[in-house]
Amino acid sequence: MTEQAEQKAFSIRGAMDAVGNIVDLHVARGVFVAEAPEGSELIEADGLVVLPGFVDIHTHLREPGFEASETIASGTAAAVAGGYTAVCAMANTDPVTDSVERVESMRKLARTSAHNEVFPIGSLTIDLAGQQLSPIAEMAACGVRLFSDDGRCLMDPVLMRRALELSAAHNVVIAQHSQDHRLAPADACADERSIAGELGLPGWPWAAESSIIARDVQLAELTGGHLHVCHLSTAESVEVVRWAKARGVDVTAEATPHHMLLTSDLLRSGSTDYKVNPPLRSAEDVEAVRAGLVDRTIDLVGTDHAPHEAQFKDLPFPQAKPGMTALEQALSSLMESLLLPGRIDWTDVTRIMSTAPAHRGQVPGQGLGLGVGSPANLVLVHPARRRVVNRDDSASAGRNNPYHGMDLPDPIELTMGAGRILYRR
Repeated sequence: MTEQAEQKAFSIRGAMDAVGNIVDLHVARGVFVAEAPEGSELIEADGLVVLPGFVDIHTHLREPGFEASETIASGTAAAVAGGYTAVCAMANTDPVTDSVERVESMRKLARTSAHNEVFPIGSLTIDLAGQQLSPIAEMAACGVRLFSDDGRCLMDPVLMRRALELSAAHNVVIAQHSQDHRLAPADACADERSIAGELGLPGWPWAAESSIIARDVQLAELTGGHLHVCHLSTAESVEVVRWAKARGVDVTAEATPHHMLLTSDLLRSGSTDYKVNPPLRSAEDVEAVRAGLVDRTIDLVGTDHAPHEAQFKDLPFPQAKPGMTALEQALSSLMESLLLPGRIDWTDVTRIMSTAPAHRGQVPGQGLGLGVGSPANLVLVHPARRRVVNRDDSASAGRNNPYHGMDLPDPIELTMGAGRILYRR
């Protein structure tokens, strides 16, 4: 995290914590302290909710290699505007993060330009090619805790078995993009069950996702490995994860903001801002994902923030690149879909946006709460403010924002990381 944000002493007065208590918080030397430090800056927080800083274990920062779509600086600026004090950066950069040297290069870039903490994710296979495992043991030894070829599914079950064996041996997590590329090939772009036929678009069937999850949870059970399911999107997938957890398999799953709020009906607009992989699903699938978060079958929110240059979105729907910006509206989406309807509360928000992702990603110093001695990572949230989303207000370089024009909660007031103000409205 860049040193450009000043670290000083703060007293935050009158905020409401996740369980409804009015609290005063004091910060000095980057941690929470018991008493207000002399000369501290007072932050009045009446009417605001204070939560631990959010953690995203599924962010595409694009740098190095695709800086016209996003940079570490612009992506993390969007992250802190969304309340995130840490993000884990996916490996599909150019060059791919598939070696210790490239992990260290990413860390060096982040130290000089990031607005929050950035933790590189190692690729699962060399060059994301699915043919040879990356040096997982060596990258694990240098501190990488997550490995993924996100954007591509590791189809080879023998390689996946070996990866999960290594995950058990080195206490790391394998994060799988669950897409059988034979059932849902590269041109698949619309939910087959609800909308593809009507619009004449190549269909992406639900079974292409749930069948890979079913294979992988059984391999995790066989090996004792640690599996994480990226961007789960269908009712059948929720059921497979529920079944695996009942068997004691070490599997976690994430839902994205867009798969909790948006449905495949939006594809009728023709806008490629709604093209994403896996695709937007039916209202029934969206409800199943919401219910999975409520009953803890799904463990956490992962944004799958995926900015693209306009030239890659201004194409016919089948040819446009899949992906959406997501960091800035992640809490907005969660509030709109589950919190405001009363299906979750602020303690649940803390769990699925801070504690659970920090724990699964083994992200040091994050998700530890607001207690004395913990790193001062927090977000102040306005629980009632709303506004119409405008893509041009985004700190991200990407303008492929699926929430553009929607009236949504506008909650983020201030983000603090390690005792520094990273974002202030």
